[in-house]
Amino acid sequence: MEHMERSDTEITGMSRLYSVLCKDRKAQFGLIVLSLFILSAILAPWIAPYDPNEMTLDMMHSPSLSHLLGTDDLGRDLLSRILWGTQISLFVGISTVIISLFFGVILGLLAGYYGGWVDMIIMRYIDLQWAFPNFIIAVYLVAVFGTGLLNVIVAISLAFLDDFARIARSMVLTLKQEQFVDAAKVQGFSSWRIMIRHILPNSAAPLIVQGTVSVSYAILGEASLSFLGLGVGANTPTWGLILADGRSFISQAWWLGVYPGLAIMLVVLSINFLGDSLRDTLDVRESTS
Repeated sequence: MEHMERSDTEITGMSRLYSVLCKDRKAQFGLIVLSLFILSAILAPWIAPYDPNEMTLDMMHSPSLSHLLGTDDLGRDLLSRILWGTQISLFVGISTVIISLFFGVILGLLAGYYGGWVDMIIMRYIDLQWAFPNFIIAVYLVAVFGTGLLNVIVAISLAFLDDFARIARSMVLTLKQEQFVDAAKVQGFSSWRIMIRHILPNSAAPLIVQGTVSVSYAILGEASLSFLGLGVGANTPTWGLILADGRSFISQAWWLGVYPGLAIMLVVLSINFLGDSLRDTLDVRESTS
């Protein structure tokens, strides 16, 4: 019976999401653009016309048939570098959100459910982190850990952890007063089972919306770190590094700044459009009004 109710709920949620996607032109645009970037990231080894780090004598070449987006100051094909950079940007954005969501939700659940000294210790740390901008925290952590893909992912994940912890805690404080939680306690369920099986699923909507927003912030964070020379490495093409390499030649080669900047803008915009649709779909108050 419970399985059937969950299936009906999932079907209703999918139907509502499909309805929103059919009506929302911005969501359709976001889905199409994001799908194209994901597909290009997966197929980058096969569709990139050149090696992204291959240097040639064809330097600062404007867009042409041989180099569709032009070349940089070292003769490297800009289209190939942007395609390979898509892999890094999307991987960093998605992986950092997964990590920060996992640990942030655990901290939020513990703080909200147990309260007392557990809540005080966890929330004082969250308040301390909340006092500083996420990007400043990421820069500091990269400076401590060092550059590299893994360190960048860890740094951005820790920087975004407080957002998920606060949302999870606030949802727990509201939901733990509900009757279904009292019923679970009467049946002798453990605290962890109540938190994972009963409270967390009812807190999913705001966490999912925050996750979509954080993906775009993480992509911007990685691009900014790479632009400052604190990214994944000098030999790894990323959108931020491409911008950093071309900033000294913007006046002579406009394409070095326009195309990687356009890629960042389109991905972030598409994710934000999808996030808005998810918010409208998962917001129970709006769907029942």
